[in-house]
Amino acid sequence: MNDAQRQALSRATQSARDLLEREFSEQLEGTFDIRSDGTIPARGPASLSPLDSHTRVEILEALEAEHEGPNPVARVQAFVREAAFTTLNRFVALKLLEARDLLQECVSQGSQSKGFAEFGLLAPGLRDLPDQGYKLYLESLFDEISTEVGVLFDRLAPGSLIWPRRRALQDLLEVLNAADLAASWREDESIGWVYQYFNSQDERSVIRETATSGPRNSRELAILNQFFTPRYVVEFLVDNTLGRLWWEMCVGDTTLRDRCQYLMVRPGERPVPLALKDPRDLKVFDPACGSGHFLLYSFDLLELIYREAWMRGDTPRSVATGKSLRDDYSTLDALLADLPVLVLHNNLYGVDIDPRATQIASLALWLRAQRTFKELGIERGKRVRVRRTHVVVAEPLPGEVAVAAAFFRSLPSPLDDVARELFELMELAGDAGTLLRIERDLETLLAEHLGREVDLWDEEGAAGWADAEASLLDALRRYGDVPGTEAYARRLFSDDAARGLAFIDLSRTKFDVVLMNPPFGASSVNAKDYISHTWPRTKNDLYAAFVERGLSLLLPRGKLGAITPRTGFFLTSFRNWREEILLQEAEPIVVLDLGYGVLDAMVETAAYCLEVKR
Repeated sequence: MNDAQRQALSRATQSARDLLEREFSEQLEGTFDIRSDGTIPARGPASLSPLDSHTRVEILEALEAEHEGPNPVARVQAFVREAAFTTLNRFVALKLLEARDLLQECVSQGSQSKGFAEFGLLAPGLRDLPDQGYKLYLESLFDEISTEVGVLFDRLAPGSLIWPRRRALQDLLEVLNAADLAASWREDESIGWVYQYFNSQDERSVIRETATSGPRNSRELAILNQFFTPRYVVEFLVDNTLGRLWWEMCVGDTTLRDRCQYLMVRPGERPVPLALKDPRDLKVFDPACGSGHFLLYSFDLLELIYREAWMRGDTPRSVATGKSLRDDYSTLDALLADLPVLVLHNNLYGVDIDPRATQIASLALWLRAQRTFKELGIERGKRVRVRRTHVVVAEPLPGEVAVAAAFFRSLPSPLDDVARELFELMELAGDAGTLLRIERDLETLLAEHLGREVDLWDEEGAAGWADAEASLLDALRRYGDVPGTEAYARRLFSDDAARGLAFIDLSRTKFDVVLMNPPFGASSVNAKDYISHTWPRTKNDLYAAFVERGLSLLLPRGKLGAITPRTGFFLTSFRNWREEILLQEAEPIVVLDLGYGVLDAMVETAAYCLEVKR
């Protein structure tokens, strides 16, 4: 995308945010008597319809579940902000789908769109509704897409409790349908720029001025570190980690070398052989994934790797299936029909502390899969469905006291004690993110209740956790399905807890490749003591700790690629990081000194790739 496109997208994003936040604030106060100053009467207006009365109860339960502390003003603000962001992302997603011919025209002409016209022919009675059924039509699209991208399109999520009124919806569509944005909707990176531009530079400046001791919470930490990674840097790092890994596994005999324009191979260099793997067993992880740029380009390379592995015919059996790629797919066409979903289900993993980032990354990966399906000529109805993406949010397990206490009481012993202590261990997940060594604390917790030592990296220890996790997930599903009062609160609780368990699973996984543009500078105030105690050699800057953590999650000869400030390569305060991490635990593959102007921040950067020695 060029500068003019990015500027237009920035203006549109800020305009859409302003109008949606204003619209939702007006609805909360004018319809539901939930005021921006935090004043919330116990009973709503007498004029509320039964449906609106029910919605008000659910909004109050969603406010109670907010992670931004006990301040009611902050909770209302957070609810409005997240509802605006989710709504904007959904309509941006529809624009992206339209531009890729993955969805019939639905928003580009508003209620005059062709898709809505056909929808109206199927249900003529919709013409009697105030908007002739346009909201119902859009919600039906959300429901259809939510079967594969539930994290963004789930209409039972808090962001779906309010809907822009007719005038606001028209204004939103007018912003998104502006002529100067038309080309942007065809670009894969547009959704990432929307994520970054949602928070203005003024908002970042205010946080820097007021948070003098470091970010005060996970949201401020996320906002201060939202920097788009340019495509050429992404390619440089992925080429020299995932690309190099496959080059070594194939002992240099791979067409991927020609595809990876930034792969650094010295003249005459021969790779040190690395055991060949079935592509389904390759795992790529971004511990601070943002909108998923590293994962998207990794997707490109993995597609080529799968094709090449099938053509070679000599890859070993997969750990995932117990069979080789040729055994599971007798023809190349059969493999290609499953290929996009194979990549999403087996290869790509990401974590972020910002729930909005995980929305965006999951959507971006799903769109990338649909692009391949389209290029292969596979019709929408014949495409393999995406059951999941391994993009999870790092956040505390839900702590709404009454709802959590009722859940713990529903569990048998000793599972109830495991759950209580696990919830406490996850308290800093939103502030520490991937730096939370939950797998180490979980080993201690399980050993205490199982009466034996547990190693979550081996099969026996993993089985012990798998049994406990399966029991917890089953109990959460049943708890979230209980009807009656506080049903919505229980459902939010069970969904949040299930996401927390997914983060724990990811934290005890070993990867072949770790890629990152990690946060840098000071940690949040809440996590400062924890990070200093847990990562004493690299506590002086978040990015140094992320590199140490990333290396610890790699398999032998696994590779890490990162873009970070360049200070670690020469400042005295980073001596331990250089001598004990970069040179003892890892070996540099390539280092690129980038200087200023690469990230949208006043910081000099370097991009580098490392290989673990163990």
